[in-house]
Amino acid sequence: MQTTTISIQKTNNPTILKFEADRFLTNHESFEFSNIDEAKNSPLAQQLFYLPFIKKVYISGNFIALERYDIVEWEDVQNEVAQQIEQYINDGNAVVTGETMEKKKPVSIYAESTPNPAVLKFVANRQLVATSYEFVSIEDAKYSPLATELFHLPFVKSVYFDENFISVTKYEVADWSEITTDLREFIRNYIESGKDIILADAPKALNKTGSQVEANFADYDDISKEIITILDEYVRPAVASDGGNIEFQSYDPATKRVSVILQGACSGCPSSTYTLKNGIENMLKQMLKDKDLTVEALNG
Repeated sequence: MQTTTISIQKTNNPTILKFEADRFLTNHESFEFSNIDEAKNSPLAQQLFYLPFIKKVYISGNFIALERYDIVEWEDVQNEVAQQIEQYINDGNAVVTGETMEKKKPVSIYAESTPNPAVLKFVANRQLVATSYEFVSIEDAKYSPLATELFHLPFVKSVYFDENFISVTKYEVADWSEITTDLREFIRNYIESGKDIILADAPKALNKTGSQVEANFADYDDISKEIITILDEYVRPAVASDGGNIEFQSYDPATKRVSVILQGACSGCPSSTYTLKNGIENMLKQMLKDKDLTVEALNG
């Protein structure tokens, strides 16, 4: 039996703390409970409400977020709560019951164009993944059954997942006007069937859990940390709206070169690559006050 590890993640709200698992806990559904009666179909949420300081319980994807009353500070109780959740899950208990899990909302998918003519963004009315993933071949997609299925379509070149959307890159031989409707329906039917989008062990295997990301961040030098923070706060939200992503790769203090990886709609488009490279470079020069800094943009 797979052992689940829980890590503690702060949020922008000091009363809410996230307890993140290294695997998915729900079938890509989200739940919110305000009291123990509402939580009748979540044994875990009911157990957490026995803690006198718990105000609300949110369960989504691979995390449980808890809102506290002001009678305690999270620093005083967070480790015990994390241990309680971890023990509960590893004892084989249900996070939510089948009755709750079977309540399905209709899935809707709409297609959205991106600045990259080879990429179309398919947006769902629910969360699909807890973090971003990019797959550039069927061999690369072994941790994603949906990406594997998509690669069986002859026109699919690469697949990028993030939050509630999928960016599909096509080969030039295909025309979006001929394949968009069928592709949208394929994705909608797949999600509606309840099959895995990403395997439960994917976050751990691909170094994507919260604790792994934090550990990696801690290994960087101070300037690299500043660059990552700037990319996260000012660049990623903008490129995500266009179906893409920017990942920090490295910073060389000797040459002052920053290397970033372009994913999804950002990858493979010469005009967007040039625009992003210059935009990121100018932003970093200004915010880090270093006019000698350069940016190298690499396609994922």
